Amino acid sequence: MRTRVVRFGLYADEQGLAWVKGLVADAVGARSARITGESVLWTLPGSGMPTAEMYDFLAEQWDIEHPGESGGAREPVELRVRLRCSLRTWRAIRTTVIATLCPEGTGPHACRVPWMAG
Repeated sequence: MRTRVVRFGLYADEQGLAWVKGLVADAVGARSARITGESVLWTLPGSGMPTAEMYDFLAEQWDIEHPGESGGAREPVELRVRLRCSLRTWRAIRTTVIATLCPEGTGPHACRVPWMAG
């Protein structure tokens, strides 16, 4: 086992961020993995690019999926969660979180928290 990272660009407020962190924790708890750290970034390391530039399309997604609703305190951020697990387990956790973030159904739907997996 080694340390691996799951990354998600999010357009979230504190409540939405807590919800996504909970999804990750639930997915990790169901497998042989352990969270060794997490960080919420407003600037991408190495490039200095603000997450607002990298994930600006997520705010646009919010506007399209939630017409007339204010974005409130939501902002584009990147959530990085460090995990101690095998590659197979990392893939399963990532797949589970993605499927839970915005489950696809047969009809139109809107994501509770617009996201992008990195």
